[in-house]
Amino acid sequence: MPIFMDRHNVNDDITAETIARLHKEDLKVQSQFACNCITYWWDEQKRSGFCLIEAPDAQSIHQLHSHAHGAVPNKVIEVDPNLVEAFLGRIEDPRKPDNSELNIIVDPAFRIIMAIRPIMASQKINPALPGFALKQYKKDVLNLLNAYDGSLVKEEDGYFLISFRLASQAVHSALDIYSFFREIEEKNNREKISLKIGLSAGLPVTDKESIFEEAIRLAERMCMIVNGKIILSAEVRDLYHAESEDPLQEKEIYILSPTDERFLNGLMDHTEANWTNADLNVNDFCKPIGYSKSQLYRKIMALTGNSLNSFIKEYRLDKALSLLSKHECNVSEIAYETGFSSPSYFTKCFQKRFEKSPTDWMASLSA
Repeated sequence: MPIFMDRHNVNDDITAETIARLHKEDLKVQSQFACNCITYWWDEQKRSGFCLIEAPDAQSIHQLHSHAHGAVPNKVIEVDPNLVEAFLGRIEDPRKPDNSELNIIVDPAFRIIMAIRPIMASQKINPALPGFALKQYKKDVLNLLNAYDGSLVKEEDGYFLISFRLASQAVHSALDIYSFFREIEEKNNREKISLKIGLSAGLPVTDKESIFEEAIRLAERMCMIVNGKIILSAEVRDLYHAESEDPLQEKEIYILSPTDERFLNGLMDHTEANWTNADLNVNDFCKPIGYSKSQLYRKIMALTGNSLNSFIKEYRLDKALSLLSKHECNVSEIAYETGFSSPSYFTKCFQKRFEKSPTDWMASLSA
């Protein structure tokens, strides 16, 4: 059976003991609804509880909670238990204290999410890292993460997704990782790798359909397009200051304001929905994002260092690179599919960005 995670938003008078009793009531009747209540998380500060339940479908979970105690969830999503364990550290109840009626679990599910994106300084193409450099790079990142209790969620072609319990651990880890690879660049004693690191924060179940989707999306978007080396959301900054007395004075850190985050998400939402349209232009962005042309220009230049037209072109080139790597279409088909007006213009832009033609790039993958 599939496994689901639900979210309960609760009143201020609810305590950890209350949640434990509700969980106990679920266990009493779970078999009536073909469910298996695996475990739960309780966040006193966020006033949120999260249940992990094996069930035939989401409706069965609503019925279970309604029958057991009436506290139905605000949202239910299907999850991969391996991802739940990677993000949150467990997929079962902690051991109950001896001689205790209830297994009271005070374990917040709120996490700091880190995305790391490598960029070869000697090759403009990412993530095509040479074999040795990629292997050593992965080893170095993992060693540096271990010092700060970072939990590896995903690694693919040098892209890392990591979960932290504390903002201070995440920020210090990011600074150490960035400093380590900056020193390698300066010494130039092996293939040079530079990094972009995005840090956001959030809950596992929001109004989206996958676990930590909002936090992951923001972290990835920050390290994808924001003109900085280590980019923090406003929430991560605030959490860091609450946990640490060390000031954030590192020149490599770029902190997004809440307004920046809304703009970034609006920009990316509209781009992702319309980037294949060859006629896409500045005017198409103004109304959806809520900015005039001049405001849009200033904002995107401040965040990305590029004009909107350049940003769209770079976004399309990254998409084209991914398609070329799959060898499923020829160059002309990819040019039109990614919104370029002609194969010749696409080839010109690709050559300028990546210092190889699309054809030579595809050939290099087969060599």
